[in-house]
Amino acid sequence: MTRMQLTGAKVGAVALASLFAWQASAKPADIDPNADQVLRAMTTYVAGLKEFSAQAEINLEMVTQDGQKIQFIAPAAVTVARPNKLFAERRGDIVNQQFFYNGKTLTQFNPDTKIYATVPAPATIDAALDFARDELDIIAPASDLLDTRAYERLMQQTKSGLYLGVVSVGGQRCHHLAYRANSVDWQIWVREGDQPLPCRYVITSLDVAGAPQFAIQFNEWNVAPKISAGMFEFTAPAGAKAIEFLRATPATEKK
Repeated sequence: MTRMQLTGAKVGAVALASLFAWQASAKPADIDPNADQVLRAMTTYVAGLKEFSAQAEINLEMVTQDGQKIQFIAPAAVTVARPNKLFAERRGDIVNQQFFYNGKTLTQFNPDTKIYATVPAPATIDAALDFARDELDIIAPASDLLDTRAYERLMQQTKSGLYLGVVSVGGQRCHHLAYRANSVDWQIWVREGDQPLPCRYVITSLDVAGAPQFAIQFNEWNVAPKISAGMFEFTAPAGAKAIEFLRATPATEKK
Protein backbone atom coordinates (compact mmCIF):
# COMPACT_ATOMS: atom_id res chain seq x y z
CA MET A 1 0.00 0.00 0.00
CA THR A 2 1.15 3.54 -0.68
CA ARG A 3 1.95 5.46 2.48
CA MET A 4 0.18 8.79 2.12
CA GLN A 5 -2.63 10.80 3.61
CA LEU A 6 -6.01 11.05 1.92
CA THR A 7 -6.47 14.08 -0.30
CA GLY A 8 -8.09 16.96 1.55
CA ALA A 9 -7.79 15.39 4.99
CA LYS A 10 -6.17 18.52 6.38
CA VAL A 11 -8.63 21.01 4.87
CA GLY A 12 -9.75 23.30 7.65
CA ALA A 13 -7.08 22.13 10.08
CA VAL A 14 -5.48 25.58 10.29
CA ALA A 15 -8.79 27.17 11.22
CA LEU A 16 -9.44 24.56 13.90
CA ALA A 17 -6.02 23.66 15.24
CA SER A 18 -5.80 26.40 17.85
CA LEU A 19 -9.13 25.37 19.35
CA PHE A 20 -7.77 21.91 20.21
CA ALA A 21 -4.34 23.16 21.28
CA TRP A 22 -5.58 24.97 24.38
CA GLN A 23 -4.38 23.87 27.79
CA ALA A 24 -6.95 23.24 30.51
CA SER A 25 -7.72 26.07 32.88
CA ALA A 26 -10.36 26.94 35.43
CA LYS A 27 -13.39 28.90 34.29
CA PRO A 28 -12.45 32.60 34.48
CA ALA A 29 -14.47 35.09 36.44
CA ASP A 30 -15.25 37.17 33.36
CA ILE A 31 -17.95 34.80 32.06
CA ASP A 32 -21.54 36.00 32.02
CA PRO A 33 -23.50 33.58 34.24
CA ASN A 34 -26.30 33.49 31.67
CA ALA A 35 -23.85 32.41 28.96
CA ASP A 36 -22.37 29.76 31.23
CA GLN A 37 -25.81 28.41 32.10
CA VAL A 38 -26.81 28.07 28.44
CA LEU A 39 -23.50 26.48 27.43
CA ARG A 40 -23.65 23.97 30.28
CA ALA A 41 -27.23 23.08 29.39
CA MET A 42 -26.31 22.53 25.74
CA THR A 43 -23.22 20.40 26.37
CA THR A 44 -25.00 18.33 29.02
CA TYR A 45 -27.98 17.74 26.74
CA VAL A 46 -25.91 16.70 23.71
CA ALA A 47 -23.64 14.49 25.84
CA GLY A 48 -26.74 12.73 27.20
CA LEU A 49 -28.15 11.84 23.78
CA LYS A 50 -27.62 8.15 23.06
CA GLU A 51 -28.39 8.49 19.36
CA PHE A 52 -28.74 11.49 17.09
CA SER A 53 -28.09 12.76 13.60
CA ALA A 54 -27.55 16.25 12.20
CA GLN A 55 -27.44 17.94 8.81
CA ALA A 56 -25.25 21.02 8.54
CA GLU A 57 -23.43 23.42 6.26
CA ILE A 58 -19.75 24.17 6.77
CA ASN A 59 -18.25 27.52 5.77
CA LEU A 60 -14.46 27.48 5.61
CA GLU A 61 -12.62 30.74 5.07
CA MET A 62 -9.09 30.90 3.69
CA VAL A 63 -6.81 33.90 3.23
CA THR A 64 -4.59 34.24 0.18
CA GLN A 65 -1.01 35.52 0.38
CA ASP A 66 -2.16 38.97 -0.70
CA GLY A 67 -4.84 39.06 2.01
CA GLN A 68 -7.95 38.20 0.00
CA LYS A 69 -10.50 36.10 1.88
CA ILE A 70 -12.06 33.16 0.03
CA GLN A 71 -14.97 31.15 1.40
CA PHE A 72 -15.75 27.53 0.64
CA ILE A 73 -19.12 26.01 1.52
CA ALA A 74 -19.68 22.29 2.04
CA PRO A 75 -22.70 20.30 3.27
CA ALA A 76 -21.96 17.98 6.16
CA ALA A 77 -23.79 15.30 8.12
CA VAL A 78 -23.13 13.20 11.20
CA THR A 79 -24.86 10.24 12.86
CA VAL A 80 -23.89 9.12 16.36
CA ALA A 81 -24.80 6.07 18.43
CA ARG A 82 -23.02 6.27 21.77
CA PRO A 83 -20.72 5.02 23.08
CA ASN A 84 -18.87 3.71 20.02
CA LYS A 85 -20.52 4.35 16.65
CA LEU A 86 -20.13 7.38 14.38
CA PHE A 87 -20.58 8.19 10.71
CA ALA A 88 -19.71 11.62 9.33
CA GLU A 89 -19.36 13.08 5.88
CA ARG A 90 -18.60 16.39 4.26
CA ARG A 91 -19.10 17.16 0.60
CA GLY A 92 -17.92 19.96 -1.64
CA ASP A 93 -15.49 21.15 -4.27
CA ILE A 94 -12.43 21.15 -2.00
CA VAL A 95 -13.23 18.11 0.10
CA ASN A 96 -15.45 15.06 -0.30
CA GLN A 97 -14.94 12.59 2.53
CA GLN A 98 -16.69 10.00 4.66
CA PHE A 99 -15.69 8.78 8.12
CA PHE A 100 -16.75 5.41 9.53
CA TYR A 101 -16.15 4.47 13.17
CA ASN A 102 -17.55 1.20 14.56
CA GLY A 103 -15.87 0.96 17.96
CA LYS A 104 -12.94 -1.02 16.56
CA THR A 105 -11.70 0.72 13.44
CA LEU A 106 -11.73 4.18 11.89
CA THR A 107 -11.97 4.51 8.10
CA GLN A 108 -11.67 7.61 5.97
CA PHE A 109 -12.96 7.30 2.41
CA ASN A 110 -12.78 9.69 -0.55
CA PRO A 111 -15.67 8.75 -2.89
CA ASP A 112 -14.27 10.80 -5.79
CA THR A 113 -10.93 9.00 -5.90
CA LYS A 114 -12.12 5.72 -4.32
CA ILE A 115 -9.18 5.87 -1.94
CA TYR A 116 -9.59 4.78 1.68
CA ALA A 117 -7.54 4.14 4.79
CA THR A 118 -8.49 2.03 7.81
CA VAL A 119 -6.76 1.92 11.18
CA PRO A 120 -7.53 0.29 14.55
CA ALA A 121 -9.21 2.83 16.84
CA PRO A 122 -10.03 3.21 20.56
CA ALA A 123 -13.26 1.81 21.98
CA THR A 124 -15.27 5.03 22.54
CA ILE A 125 -16.22 8.01 20.41
CA ASP A 126 -14.43 10.47 22.70
CA ALA A 127 -11.20 8.47 22.57
CA ALA A 128 -11.53 7.90 18.83
CA LEU A 129 -11.91 11.63 18.18
CA ASP A 130 -8.79 12.30 20.27
CA PHE A 131 -6.93 9.59 18.36
CA ALA A 132 -8.02 10.92 14.96
CA ARG A 133 -6.97 14.45 15.85
CA ASP A 134 -3.70 13.71 17.64
CA GLU A 135 -2.40 10.71 15.71
CA LEU A 136 -3.88 11.17 12.22
CA ASP A 137 -4.31 14.96 12.05
CA ILE A 138 -7.99 14.51 11.14
CA ILE A 139 -10.78 16.64 12.55
CA ALA A 140 -14.36 15.52 11.93
CA PRO A 141 -16.93 18.29 11.36
CA ALA A 142 -17.54 20.13 14.68
CA SER A 143 -16.24 17.10 16.57
CA ASP A 144 -15.67 19.11 19.75
CA LEU A 145 -19.46 19.55 20.08
CA LEU A 146 -20.01 15.77 19.88
CA ASP A 147 -17.57 14.99 22.69
CA THR A 148 -19.11 14.17 26.07
CA ARG A 149 -16.40 16.46 27.53
CA ALA A 150 -17.53 19.35 25.31
CA TYR A 151 -17.94 21.92 28.10
CA GLU A 152 -14.41 21.40 29.41
CA ARG A 153 -12.96 21.49 25.89
CA LEU A 154 -14.81 24.64 24.90
CA MET A 155 -13.81 26.46 28.08
CA GLN A 156 -10.11 25.65 27.93
CA GLN A 157 -8.19 28.95 28.10
CA THR A 158 -11.39 30.90 27.49
CA LYS A 159 -10.90 34.30 29.08
CA SER A 160 -14.33 35.90 28.79
CA GLY A 161 -17.85 35.18 27.63
CA LEU A 162 -20.91 37.25 26.81
CA TYR A 163 -24.60 36.49 26.63
CA LEU A 164 -25.98 38.53 23.73
CA GLY A 165 -29.66 37.60 23.90
CA VAL A 166 -32.05 35.53 21.81
CA VAL A 167 -31.96 35.85 18.03
CA SER A 168 -33.29 33.96 15.01
CA VAL A 169 -30.96 31.50 13.27
CA GLY A 170 -32.37 29.51 10.38
CA GLY A 171 -35.89 30.09 11.62
CA GLN A 172 -35.09 28.95 15.17
CA ARG A 173 -34.92 31.07 18.31
CA CYS A 174 -31.41 30.72 19.68
CA HIS A 175 -29.33 32.08 22.56
CA HIS A 176 -26.27 33.91 21.22
CA LEU A 177 -23.04 33.43 23.19
CA ALA A 178 -19.66 35.00 22.35
CA TYR A 179 -16.32 34.03 23.92
CA ARG A 180 -12.69 35.12 23.77
CA ALA A 181 -9.68 32.87 24.30
CA ASN A 182 -5.92 33.20 23.87
CA SER A 183 -5.76 32.49 20.15
CA VAL A 184 -9.38 32.35 19.00
CA ASP A 185 -12.69 34.07 19.34
CA TRP A 186 -15.65 31.73 19.20
CA GLN A 187 -19.39 32.11 19.11
CA ILE A 188 -22.20 29.64 19.51
CA TRP A 189 -25.93 29.92 19.09
CA VAL A 190 -28.02 27.48 21.16
CA ARG A 191 -31.64 26.57 20.50
CA GLU A 192 -34.11 27.98 23.01
CA GLY A 193 -36.36 25.54 24.87
CA ASP A 194 -36.14 22.01 26.23
CA GLN A 195 -33.83 20.77 23.44
CA PRO A 196 -30.81 23.10 23.76
CA LEU A 197 -29.03 22.02 20.59
CA PRO A 198 -26.37 24.08 18.83
CA CYS A 199 -27.72 26.08 15.88
CA ARG A 200 -24.50 27.70 14.68
CA TYR A 201 -20.85 27.65 15.73
CA VAL A 202 -18.11 30.04 14.56
CA ILE A 203 -14.37 30.01 15.30
CA THR A 204 -12.15 32.98 14.38
CA SER A 205 -8.42 32.20 14.33
CA LEU A 206 -6.67 35.26 15.76
CA ASP A 207 -3.13 33.97 15.29
CA VAL A 208 -3.53 33.42 11.53
CA ALA A 209 -3.07 36.33 9.13
CA GLY A 210 -6.43 37.77 8.14
CA ALA A 211 -8.24 36.05 11.04
CA PRO A 212 -10.05 33.39 8.94
CA GLN A 213 -13.22 31.81 10.25
CA PHE A 214 -14.61 28.32 10.39
CA ALA A 215 -18.40 28.19 10.72
CA ILE A 216 -20.93 25.41 10.85
CA GLN A 217 -24.68 25.93 10.78
CA PHE A 218 -26.91 23.05 11.80
CA ASN A 219 -29.97 22.95 9.57
CA GLU A 220 -31.60 19.86 11.05
CA TRP A 221 -31.26 17.74 14.17
CA ASN A 222 -32.91 14.35 14.80
CA VAL A 223 -32.65 13.06 18.37
CA ALA A 224 -34.50 9.84 17.56
CA PRO A 225 -33.11 8.76 14.18
CA LYS A 226 -33.66 5.42 12.51
CA ILE A 227 -30.16 3.95 12.43
CA SER A 228 -29.05 0.81 10.67
CA ALA A 229 -26.06 -0.99 12.16
CA GLY A 230 -24.47 -1.20 8.73
CA MET A 231 -24.09 2.54 8.32
CA PHE A 232 -21.05 2.53 10.62
CA GLU A 233 -19.33 -0.30 8.73
CA PHE A 234 -17.22 0.56 5.71
CA THR A 235 -17.42 -1.75 2.72
CA ALA A 236 -14.96 -0.91 -0.02
CA PRO A 237 -16.69 -0.40 -3.38
CA ALA A 238 -15.43 -2.05 -6.53
CA GLY A 239 -12.19 -0.52 -7.70
CA ALA A 240 -11.40 1.16 -4.35
CA LYS A 241 -7.76 1.36 -3.32
CA ALA A 242 -6.52 0.97 0.25
CA ILE A 243 -3.68 3.17 1.46
CA GLU A 244 -2.14 3.92 4.85
CA PHE A 245 -2.74 6.96 6.98
CA LEU A 246 0.22 9.27 7.25
CA ARG A 247 0.68 9.65 11.00
CA ALA A 248 1.07 13.09 12.53
CA THR A 249 4.68 14.23 12.78
CA PRO A 250 6.16 16.46 15.50
CA ALA A 251 5.72 19.40 13.13
CA THR A 252 1.97 18.82 12.76
CA GLU A 253 1.07 17.49 16.19
CA LYS A 254 -0.99 19.85 18.34
CA LYS A 255 1.11 21.47 21.03
